[in-house]
Amino acid sequence: MIKVTQIEKSKISTIDFENLSFGTVFSDHMMVCDYKNGQWQQAEIKPYEPFTFDPSASVFHYGQALFEGMKAYKGENDEVFLFRPDQNIKRFNKSSERMAIPEFPEDLFLEGLNQLLRLDADWIPQGEGQSLYVRPFVIATEPCIQANPSKEYRFAIICSPVSSYFSGAVKVKIEDHYSRATPGGFGYAKAAGNYGGQFYPTQLAKAEGFHQIIWTDAVSHQYIEEAGTMNVFVRIGDTLITNPTSDTILDGVTRKSLIQLAKDLKIPLEVRPIAISELIEASAKGELLELFGAGTAAVISLIETFNYKGQNYQVENDANSYAQQLKKALTDIQLNRAEDQHQWRYKVQQ
Repeated sequence: MIKVTQIEKSKISTIDFENLSFGTVFSDHMMVCDYKNGQWQQAEIKPYEPFTFDPSASVFHYGQALFEGMKAYKGENDEVFLFRPDQNIKRFNKSSERMAIPEFPEDLFLEGLNQLLRLDADWIPQGEGQSLYVRPFVIATEPCIQANPSKEYRFAIICSPVSSYFSGAVKVKIEDHYSRATPGGFGYAKAAGNYGGQFYPTQLAKAEGFHQIIWTDAVSHQYIEEAGTMNVFVRIGDTLITNPTSDTILDGVTRKSLIQLAKDLKIPLEVRPIAISELIEASAKGELLELFGAGTAAVISLIETFNYKGQNYQVENDANSYAQQLKKALTDIQLNRAEDQHQWRYKVQQ
């Protein structure tokens, strides 16, 4: 049973929903649950407010922190839906295992999502590209600076109304020096450190006029892996290609959904490593027809230009692209506008 304490007065009337900056506005409530004495304690939904921690809290020193990214959507009849929440919950606990954090009970996780979204349903904007971004996370809170896994943690879920992450096609740089993840590491986990380590190389790329980085394998830097914080898809000729998952590539929920939708749409698909040389050769032959990133925040983000070793290469991205077909198929399911033959859409209990 989750304890619920409602806010006395909502701040929703002060929010300009027409001009949302991604991830900077938060809804009225949050879910919080602490881990102490070897078990998860009473879960609570309460008004959104700051946390207070001891300066010696383990997370500040050893980085035991991870998160998930989900979205809640509002259909035409004000019904609220999540998209494949079971996959996010399982990945959250897979990440927890890798970071030596106690797994969070799946049933309590889902119950918390239901109660929180029911309480803050008015915060879910309705319309194309609109959603409520849902951010579950966990951090180590034990006041101790011993270099060991923490004995105490805080799990929480916060929510943020959002519009599109990228407003248009992006320009990226293929990174051939810095690495996002290494074999045997924790690149497959949604650990905070994976993202913190990306900021500096991405900052350098942005200073050169790029929006994001396409990461390459840490061993040879000859194969592309992820596009910024997204999985990457390439279309060469009529074939759509994406990388297999590994311990350096995140098993994206959007990625695996697009793979299935491509099969449904009879789009030729290959899941295999993609060499930089293959991209360049395809571009020279006029066969590089699409390049895009896929993830929860952006859904699908078209890449119009990639740069490798100072040379720019253009991507066609025609109007009737696979990306557009897949994005429409995916968002129609998310917004309850199409049949959900794979039972991905989860209706939040009212």
